[in-house]
Amino acid sequence: MSTTELKTEVTAPVPEPRRRRAWVDQVLIYLLSFVLALVISAFLIAFADPDVRSALPYFFSQPMDTISAAWESVSEAYKALFSGSIINFSAYTVTDAIRPFTESLYTATSLILAGLAVALPFRAGLFNIGAQGQLILGAIVAGYIGFSWALPFPVHLLVAILGGMLAGSLWAGIAGLLKARTGAHEVIVTIMLNWIAIYLLQYLLTLDAFQRPGRDDPLSPPVAAEGRLPRILGEDFRLNLGFILALLAAWFIWWLLERSTIGFEFRAVGANPSAARTAGINVRRAVTGVMVVAGAMAGLAGMNQILGGSTEYALGNGIAGDIGFDAITVALLGRSTPLGVVLAGILMGALRAGGSTMQAATGTPIDIVLVVQSLIVLFIAAPPLVRKIFRLRAPKPE
Repeated sequence: MSTTELKTEVTAPVPEPRRRRAWVDQVLIYLLSFVLALVISAFLIAFADPDVRSALPYFFSQPMDTISAAWESVSEAYKALFSGSIINFSAYTVTDAIRPFTESLYTATSLILAGLAVALPFRAGLFNIGAQGQLILGAIVAGYIGFSWALPFPVHLLVAILGGMLAGSLWAGIAGLLKARTGAHEVIVTIMLNWIAIYLLQYLLTLDAFQRPGRDDPLSPPVAAEGRLPRILGEDFRLNLGFILALLAAWFIWWLLERSTIGFEFRAVGANPSAARTAGINVRRAVTGVMVVAGAMAGLAGMNQILGGSTEYALGNGIAGDIGFDAITVALLGRSTPLGVVLAGILMGALRAGGSTMQAATGTPIDIVLVVQSLIVLFIAAPPLVRKIFRLRAPKPE
Protein backbone atom coordinates (compact mmCIF):
# COMPACT_ATOMS: atom_id res chain seq x y z
CA MET A 1 0.00 0.00 0.00
CA SER A 2 1.37 3.40 -0.99
CA THR A 3 1.76 6.32 1.41
CA THR A 4 -1.02 8.22 -0.34
CA GLU A 5 -3.45 5.30 -0.05
CA LEU A 6 -2.56 4.83 3.61
CA LYS A 7 -3.12 8.52 4.32
CA THR A 8 -6.48 8.43 2.53
CA GLU A 9 -7.56 5.35 4.47
CA VAL A 10 -6.57 6.86 7.83
CA THR A 11 -8.10 10.29 7.25
CA ALA A 12 -11.32 9.15 5.56
CA PRO A 13 -14.32 9.96 7.76
CA VAL A 14 -16.08 6.95 9.23
CA PRO A 15 -18.83 8.48 11.35
CA GLU A 16 -21.65 6.26 10.13
CA PRO A 17 -21.52 3.62 12.92
CA ARG A 18 -21.45 6.34 15.55
CA ARG A 19 -24.31 8.21 13.92
CA ARG A 20 -26.29 5.02 13.83
CA ARG A 21 -25.58 4.39 17.48
CA ALA A 22 -26.62 7.91 18.45
CA TRP A 23 -29.86 7.51 16.48
CA VAL A 24 -30.62 4.20 18.16
CA ASP A 25 -29.84 5.73 21.54
CA GLN A 26 -32.30 8.56 20.94
CA VAL A 27 -35.09 6.16 19.91
CA LEU A 28 -34.31 3.98 22.94
CA ILE A 29 -34.55 7.00 25.26
CA TYR A 30 -37.97 7.84 23.80
CA LEU A 31 -39.27 4.29 24.22
CA LEU A 32 -37.92 3.88 27.74
CA SER A 33 -39.31 7.28 28.73
CA PHE A 34 -42.74 6.15 27.55
CA VAL A 35 -42.42 2.88 29.46
CA LEU A 36 -41.36 4.66 32.65
CA ALA A 37 -44.29 7.06 32.36
CA LEU A 38 -46.72 4.17 31.95
CA VAL A 39 -45.22 2.28 34.92
CA ILE A 40 -45.42 5.26 37.26
CA SER A 41 -48.90 6.13 36.04
CA ALA A 42 -49.96 2.53 36.70
CA PHE A 43 -49.38 3.08 40.43
CA LEU A 44 -51.51 6.22 40.30
CA ILE A 45 -54.29 4.39 38.46
CA ALA A 46 -54.20 1.60 41.02
CA PHE A 47 -54.34 3.91 44.03
CA ALA A 48 -57.20 5.86 42.43
CA ASP A 49 -59.29 2.68 42.22
CA PRO A 50 -61.67 2.25 45.20
CA ASP A 51 -61.32 -1.57 45.18
CA VAL A 52 -57.56 -1.28 45.56
CA ARG A 53 -57.88 1.22 48.39
CA SER A 54 -60.36 -0.98 50.21
CA ALA A 55 -57.99 -3.97 49.97
CA LEU A 56 -54.91 -2.08 51.16
CA PRO A 57 -55.65 -2.22 54.94
CA TYR A 58 -55.31 -6.03 54.99
CA PHE A 59 -52.54 -6.24 52.38
CA PHE A 60 -50.12 -8.18 54.60
CA SER A 61 -52.70 -10.81 55.53
CA GLN A 62 -54.14 -11.28 52.01
CA PRO A 63 -51.79 -9.57 49.55
CA MET A 64 -53.30 -11.18 46.47
CA ASP A 65 -56.55 -9.25 46.92
CA THR A 66 -54.71 -5.97 46.54
CA ILE A 67 -52.47 -7.21 43.74
CA SER A 68 -55.34 -8.69 41.72
CA ALA A 69 -57.45 -5.54 42.18
CA ALA A 70 -54.53 -3.36 41.13
CA TRP A 71 -53.77 -5.55 38.10
CA GLU A 72 -57.40 -5.51 36.98
CA SER A 73 -57.62 -1.74 37.42
CA VAL A 74 -54.41 -0.97 35.52
CA SER A 75 -54.91 -3.54 32.76
CA GLU A 76 -58.49 -2.41 32.09
CA ALA A 77 -57.44 1.23 32.06
CA TYR A 78 -54.60 0.70 29.59
CA LYS A 79 -56.77 -1.62 27.49
CA ALA A 80 -59.36 1.16 27.25
CA LEU A 81 -56.59 3.66 26.44
CA PHE A 82 -55.40 1.45 23.58
CA SER A 83 -58.85 0.64 22.23
CA GLY A 84 -59.79 4.31 22.35
CA SER A 85 -56.71 5.54 20.52
CA ILE A 86 -55.39 2.80 18.20
CA ILE A 87 -57.83 0.02 17.37
CA ASN A 88 -60.93 -1.41 18.98
CA PHE A 89 -60.72 -5.21 18.70
CA SER A 90 -64.15 -5.69 20.26
CA ALA A 91 -65.90 -3.68 17.54
CA TYR A 92 -68.32 -5.47 15.23
CA THR A 93 -67.43 -3.56 12.06
CA VAL A 94 -64.18 -2.46 10.44
CA THR A 95 -65.39 1.13 10.57
CA ASP A 96 -65.81 1.03 14.36
CA ALA A 97 -62.52 -0.86 14.77
CA ILE A 98 -60.35 1.73 13.03
CA ARG A 99 -62.31 4.77 14.20
CA PRO A 100 -60.11 5.26 17.32
CA PHE A 101 -56.95 5.70 15.23
CA THR A 102 -58.65 8.18 12.93
CA GLU A 103 -59.82 10.10 16.01
CA SER A 104 -56.23 10.18 17.27
CA LEU A 105 -55.07 11.65 13.96
CA TYR A 106 -58.00 14.08 13.99
CA THR A 107 -57.08 15.26 17.48
CA ALA A 108 -53.39 15.42 16.56
CA THR A 109 -53.91 17.75 13.57
CA SER A 110 -54.12 21.04 15.48
CA LEU A 111 -51.41 19.89 17.89
CA ILE A 112 -49.01 19.26 15.00
CA LEU A 113 -49.67 22.65 13.42
CA ALA A 114 -49.38 24.52 16.71
CA GLY A 115 -46.30 22.47 17.61
CA LEU A 116 -44.63 23.63 14.39
CA ALA A 117 -45.44 27.21 15.41
CA VAL A 118 -43.40 26.69 18.57
CA ALA A 119 -40.67 24.44 17.16
CA LEU A 120 -39.60 26.76 14.32
CA PRO A 121 -38.79 29.72 16.62
CA PHE A 122 -36.95 27.30 18.95
CA ARG A 123 -34.60 26.52 16.08
CA ALA A 124 -34.00 30.25 15.64
CA GLY A 125 -33.31 30.88 19.32
CA LEU A 126 -36.77 32.34 20.03
CA PHE A 127 -39.51 31.27 22.43
CA ASN A 128 -42.95 31.57 20.89
CA ILE A 129 -45.27 31.24 23.85
CA GLY A 130 -48.01 32.97 21.86
CA ALA A 131 -49.29 30.06 19.75
CA GLN A 132 -52.54 30.23 21.74
CA GLY A 133 -53.24 33.82 20.73
CA GLN A 134 -52.13 33.26 17.14
CA LEU A 135 -54.40 30.23 16.96
CA ILE A 136 -57.34 32.28 18.25
CA LEU A 137 -56.77 35.02 15.67
CA GLY A 138 -56.57 32.43 12.91
CA ALA A 139 -59.84 30.88 14.11
CA ILE A 140 -61.55 34.27 14.29
CA VAL A 141 -60.69 35.29 10.72
CA ALA A 142 -61.18 31.83 9.19
CA GLY A 143 -64.46 31.44 11.05
CA TYR A 144 -65.77 34.86 10.04
CA ILE A 145 -64.98 34.17 6.39
CA GLY A 146 -66.55 30.73 6.79
CA PHE A 147 -69.92 31.85 8.15
CA SER A 148 -70.35 35.36 6.68
CA TRP A 149 -69.04 35.11 3.12
CA ALA A 150 -70.91 33.41 0.29
CA LEU A 151 -68.45 31.80 -2.11
CA PRO A 152 -68.47 28.55 -4.09
CA PHE A 153 -66.46 25.51 -3.06
CA PRO A 154 -63.43 25.27 -3.08
CA VAL A 155 -62.84 29.03 -3.34
CA HIS A 156 -64.62 29.60 -0.04
CA LEU A 157 -62.45 27.03 1.74
CA LEU A 158 -59.22 28.30 0.19
CA VAL A 159 -59.94 31.92 1.13
CA ALA A 160 -60.79 30.90 4.71
CA ILE A 161 -57.54 28.89 4.99
CA LEU A 162 -55.46 31.79 3.70
CA GLY A 163 -57.31 34.18 5.99
CA GLY A 164 -56.48 32.08 9.04
CA MET A 165 -52.82 31.87 8.05
CA LEU A 166 -52.60 35.60 7.42
CA ALA A 167 -54.21 36.46 10.76
CA GLY A 168 -51.83 34.20 12.67
CA SER A 169 -48.85 35.62 10.78
CA LEU A 170 -49.79 39.21 11.54
CA TRP A 171 -50.36 38.45 15.23
CA ALA A 172 -47.01 36.69 15.60
CA GLY A 173 -45.35 39.30 13.40
CA ILE A 174 -46.12 41.93 16.02
CA ALA A 175 -43.98 40.06 18.54
CA GLY A 176 -41.25 39.46 15.95
CA LEU A 177 -41.15 43.11 14.89
CA LEU A 178 -41.00 44.35 18.48
CA LYS A 179 -38.21 41.88 19.22
CA ALA A 180 -36.25 42.91 16.12
CA ARG A 181 -36.72 46.66 16.44
CA THR A 182 -36.81 47.32 20.18
CA GLY A 183 -35.37 44.18 21.76
CA ALA A 184 -38.64 43.48 23.61
CA HIS A 185 -38.53 39.94 24.96
CA GLU A 186 -40.71 37.70 22.82
CA VAL A 187 -41.88 35.62 25.80
CA ILE A 188 -43.46 38.62 27.53
CA VAL A 189 -44.86 40.06 24.30
CA THR A 190 -46.42 36.80 23.14
CA ILE A 191 -47.96 36.12 26.56
CA MET A 192 -49.55 39.57 26.56
CA LEU A 193 -50.78 39.03 23.00
CA ASN A 194 -52.39 35.78 24.16
CA TRP A 195 -54.54 37.67 26.63
CA ILE A 196 -55.40 40.34 24.10
CA ALA A 197 -56.55 37.64 21.69
CA ILE A 198 -58.62 35.90 24.38
CA TYR A 199 -60.42 39.09 25.39
CA LEU A 200 -60.79 40.18 21.77
CA LEU A 201 -62.62 36.94 21.02
CA GLN A 202 -64.88 37.45 24.03
CA TYR A 203 -65.70 40.98 22.84
CA LEU A 204 -66.36 39.94 19.24
CA LEU A 205 -68.79 37.24 20.37
CA THR A 206 -70.97 39.99 21.88
CA LEU A 207 -71.36 41.73 18.50
CA ASP A 208 -74.27 41.01 16.19
CA ALA A 209 -71.88 40.17 13.34
CA PHE A 210 -70.45 37.26 15.37
CA GLN A 211 -73.53 36.08 17.26
CA ARG A 212 -75.85 33.35 16.09
CA PRO A 213 -79.33 34.71 15.33
CA GLY A 214 -81.79 34.04 18.13
CA ARG A 215 -79.03 33.32 20.65
CA ASP A 216 -77.65 35.55 23.39
CA ASP A 217 -74.79 33.26 24.44
CA PRO A 218 -71.28 33.72 22.96
CA LEU A 219 -71.66 31.46 19.93
CA SER A 220 -71.21 32.32 16.28
CA PRO A 221 -73.25 31.05 13.32
CA PRO A 222 -72.00 27.76 11.88
CA VAL A 223 -69.52 27.78 9.00
CA ALA A 224 -71.15 27.31 5.61
CA ALA A 225 -70.80 23.87 4.04
CA GLU A 226 -68.65 25.34 1.25
CA GLY A 227 -66.11 26.55 3.81
CA ARG A 228 -65.66 23.30 5.74
CA LEU A 229 -62.67 20.97 5.44
CA PRO A 230 -63.70 17.84 3.49
CA ARG A 231 -63.55 14.53 5.32
CA ILE A 232 -60.99 12.33 3.61
CA LEU A 233 -62.40 8.93 4.70
CA GLY A 234 -66.07 9.65 4.28
CA GLU A 235 -68.75 10.95 6.59
CA ASP A 236 -68.30 8.08 9.06
CA PHE A 237 -64.96 9.53 10.19
CA ARG A 238 -64.09 13.04 11.41
CA LEU A 239 -60.56 12.91 9.95
CA ASN A 240 -60.42 15.63 7.32
CA LEU A 241 -58.18 17.52 4.92
CA GLY A 242 -56.62 19.35 7.86
CA PHE A 243 -54.41 16.36 8.65
CA ILE A 244 -53.02 16.37 5.11
CA LEU A 245 -52.38 20.10 5.44
CA ALA A 246 -50.55 19.46 8.72
CA LEU A 247 -48.25 16.93 7.04
CA LEU A 248 -47.61 19.33 4.16
CA ALA A 249 -46.87 22.10 6.65
CA ALA A 250 -44.35 19.86 8.43
CA TRP A 251 -42.70 19.04 5.10
CA PHE A 252 -42.56 22.77 4.27
CA ILE A 253 -40.90 23.61 7.59
CA TRP A 254 -38.36 20.82 7.00
CA TRP A 255 -37.62 22.14 3.51
CA LEU A 256 -37.43 25.70 4.80
CA LEU A 257 -34.90 24.82 7.51
CA GLU A 258 -32.81 22.24 5.68
CA ARG A 259 -32.96 23.19 2.01
CA SER A 260 -33.47 26.95 1.73
CA THR A 261 -31.24 29.98 2.21
CA ILE A 262 -33.83 31.63 4.45
CA GLY A 263 -33.88 28.56 6.69
CA PHE A 264 -30.10 28.61 6.91
CA GLU A 265 -30.31 32.22 8.08
CA PHE A 266 -32.93 31.26 10.66
CA ARG A 267 -30.68 28.51 12.05
CA ALA A 268 -27.60 30.73 11.96
CA VAL A 269 -29.37 33.42 13.96
CA GLY A 270 -30.49 30.77 16.45
CA ALA A 271 -26.96 29.40 16.82
CA ASN A 272 -25.17 32.73 17.22
CA PRO A 273 -26.83 36.07 16.37
CA SER A 274 -23.56 38.02 16.61
CA ALA A 275 -21.74 35.68 14.25
CA ALA A 276 -24.71 35.71 11.87
CA ARG A 277 -24.70 39.51 11.85
CA THR A 278 -20.95 39.52 11.18
CA ALA A 279 -21.50 37.13 8.26
CA GLY A 280 -23.89 39.62 6.67
CA ILE A 281 -27.21 38.09 7.72
CA ASN A 282 -29.99 40.57 8.48
CA VAL A 283 -30.84 39.42 12.00
CA ARG A 284 -33.84 41.73 12.36
CA ARG A 285 -35.39 40.41 9.16
CA ALA A 286 -34.71 36.83 10.20
CA VAL A 287 -36.30 37.28 13.64
CA THR A 288 -39.40 38.87 12.14
CA GLY A 289 -39.58 36.25 9.40
CA VAL A 290 -39.39 33.37 11.84
CA MET A 291 -42.30 34.71 13.85
CA VAL A 292 -44.37 35.41 10.73
CA VAL A 293 -43.95 31.83 9.47
CA ALA A 294 -44.61 30.43 12.95
CA GLY A 295 -47.77 32.52 13.20
CA ALA A 296 -48.97 31.09 9.89
CA MET A 297 -48.65 27.59 11.34
CA ALA A 298 -50.63 28.59 14.45
CA GLY A 299 -53.20 30.30 12.24
CA LEU A 300 -53.60 27.02 10.35
CA ALA A 301 -54.24 25.30 13.67
CA GLY A 302 -56.97 27.82 14.47
CA MET A 303 -58.42 27.39 10.99
CA ASN A 304 -58.51 23.63 11.55
CA GLN A 305 -60.37 24.07 14.83
CA ILE A 306 -63.20 26.03 13.25
CA LEU A 307 -63.34 24.63 9.71
CA GLY A 308 -62.57 21.07 10.78
CA GLY A 309 -65.53 20.82 13.13
CA SER A 310 -63.69 20.53 16.44
CA THR A 311 -66.22 23.00 17.90
CA GLU A 312 -69.19 22.09 15.68
CA TYR A 313 -68.02 24.59 13.06
CA ALA A 314 -68.76 27.58 15.30
CA LEU A 315 -66.70 30.15 17.17
CA GLY A 316 -66.92 30.08 20.94
CA ASN A 317 -64.82 31.04 23.93
CA GLY A 318 -63.34 27.53 24.02
CA ILE A 319 -62.29 27.44 20.37
CA ALA A 320 -58.58 27.11 21.24
CA GLY A 321 -58.82 24.91 24.32
CA ASP A 322 -55.28 24.39 25.63
CA ILE A 323 -53.80 23.59 22.23
CA GLY A 324 -51.48 26.59 22.12
CA PHE A 325 -49.94 25.62 25.44
CA ASP A 326 -49.84 21.88 24.69
CA ALA A 327 -47.94 22.87 21.54
CA ILE A 328 -44.95 23.70 23.73
CA THR A 329 -44.97 20.12 25.00
CA VAL A 330 -45.28 18.80 21.43
CA ALA A 331 -42.31 20.91 20.30
CA LEU A 332 -40.20 19.73 23.22
CA LEU A 333 -41.14 16.10 22.67
CA GLY A 334 -40.31 16.44 19.00
CA ARG A 335 -36.93 18.06 19.73
CA SER A 336 -38.05 20.98 17.52
CA THR A 337 -37.76 18.92 14.35
CA PRO A 338 -40.69 18.68 11.88
CA LEU A 339 -40.76 14.87 11.91
CA GLY A 340 -40.46 14.82 15.68
CA VAL A 341 -43.33 17.29 16.01
CA VAL A 342 -45.55 15.12 13.77
CA LEU A 343 -44.80 12.00 15.83
CA ALA A 344 -45.19 13.85 19.13
CA GLY A 345 -48.47 15.37 17.96
CA ILE A 346 -49.82 11.93 17.04
CA LEU A 347 -48.73 10.58 20.44
CA MET A 348 -50.45 13.44 22.26
CA GLY A 349 -53.52 13.05 20.07
CA ALA A 350 -53.67 9.34 20.86
CA LEU A 351 -53.37 10.01 24.59
CA ARG A 352 -56.16 12.58 24.38
CA ALA A 353 -58.48 10.39 22.34
CA GLY A 354 -57.74 7.29 24.40
CA GLY A 355 -57.95 9.19 27.69
CA SER A 356 -61.62 10.00 27.14
CA THR A 357 -62.38 6.34 26.45
CA MET A 358 -60.36 5.28 29.49
CA GLN A 359 -62.30 7.63 31.72
CA ALA A 360 -65.68 6.57 30.32
CA ALA A 361 -64.94 2.83 30.43
CA THR A 362 -63.12 2.49 33.74
CA GLY A 363 -63.77 5.72 35.64
CA THR A 364 -60.06 6.51 35.69
CA PRO A 365 -59.55 10.27 36.16
CA ILE A 366 -58.65 12.03 32.92
CA ASP A 367 -55.89 13.77 34.87
CA ILE A 368 -53.93 10.50 34.70
CA VAL A 369 -53.45 11.10 30.97
CA LEU A 370 -52.00 14.53 31.75
CA VAL A 371 -49.66 12.84 34.23
CA VAL A 372 -48.50 10.43 31.50
CA GLN A 373 -47.81 13.33 29.15
CA SER A 374 -45.92 15.24 31.81
CA LEU A 375 -43.82 12.24 32.81
CA ILE A 376 -42.90 11.51 29.20
CA VAL A 377 -41.70 15.09 28.76
CA LEU A 378 -39.81 14.91 32.06
CA PHE A 379 -37.92 11.74 31.13
CA ILE A 380 -37.22 12.78 27.54
CA ALA A 381 -35.88 16.10 28.80
CA ALA A 382 -33.52 14.25 31.17
CA PRO A 383 -31.76 11.46 29.19
CA PRO A 384 -29.08 11.01 31.90
CA LEU A 385 -31.84 10.10 34.35
CA VAL A 386 -33.25 7.44 32.00
CA ARG A 387 -29.76 6.05 31.36
CA LYS A 388 -29.12 5.93 35.10
CA ILE A 389 -32.34 4.03 35.79
CA PHE A 390 -31.72 1.44 33.07
CA ARG A 391 -27.91 1.45 33.42
CA LEU A 392 -27.31 2.54 29.82
CA ARG A 393 -24.08 4.01 28.56
CA ALA A 394 -24.10 7.35 26.79
CA PRO A 395 -23.34 7.22 23.05
CA LYS A 396 -19.77 7.85 22.05
CA PRO A 397 -19.07 11.41 20.89
CA GLU A 398 -18.50 11.86 17.18
